[in-house]
Amino acid sequence: MRKPFPPGPASRLAKAAGSFLLLLATSPALADIYAYADPAGVVHYSNVPAETAYELVLESPPEPTAGGGQASLRVPLELVNRRAAAYEHIIHEAALANQLEPELLRAVISVESAFNPRAVSRTGARGLMQLMPQTAKRFGVRDSFDPRQNIHGGARYLRVLVDRFANNLELVVAAYNAGENAVERYGRTIPPYRETRQYVPRVLTLYRALGEPLGTH
Repeated sequence: MRKPFPPGPASRLAKAAGSFLLLLATSPALADIYAYADPAGVVHYSNVPAETAYELVLESPPEPTAGGGQASLRVPLELVNRRAAAYEHIIHEAALANQLEPELLRAVISVESAFNPRAVSRTGARGLMQLMPQTAKRFGVRDSFDPRQNIHGGARYLRVLVDRFANNLELVVAAYNAGENAVERYGRTIPPYRETRQYVPRVLTLYRALGEPLGTH
């Protein structure tokens, strides 16, 4: 098994990354975590790597695919609500402004970034709702690391998807992950991408659970 980071100059960064992963390991993981150190010494993390530079550094249990039954909750609802507390006023504000349920926003944020406002994916998606630069620009978000701008931008995008796919939440969530054109290209079905087929049941299971009273699971 290869080490997550090579020895030498990157060893200091590997140690820092190890501390980060230790912190993640103390809580239920949302996804496999991959990482790599770039030539400038900056450590990058992703749960959806597509480049060989990334190494698996924290593995999560396998997920069911969409259509294969309801996914199990990987994160206790109490933990999700605790993480969401700092952004709850923004979540409710954005949900109200876009006629969305706050539970949907919480579920998307939880799966996308685990409520980390500084999260960056290997493709460049940023912030709590992991907005790509073109999506951020489309919905008037100037600073994707600003929680208010990010949540409002992500909520506006979800509203567009809800309207486009006639309230079909499976397609809405699939489009948020894979893109509107991908859902259309596959005949308005969930695209056959492994990531998307894991993402959809994960978000929807959490969304439904968040809409029920605590203690019923």
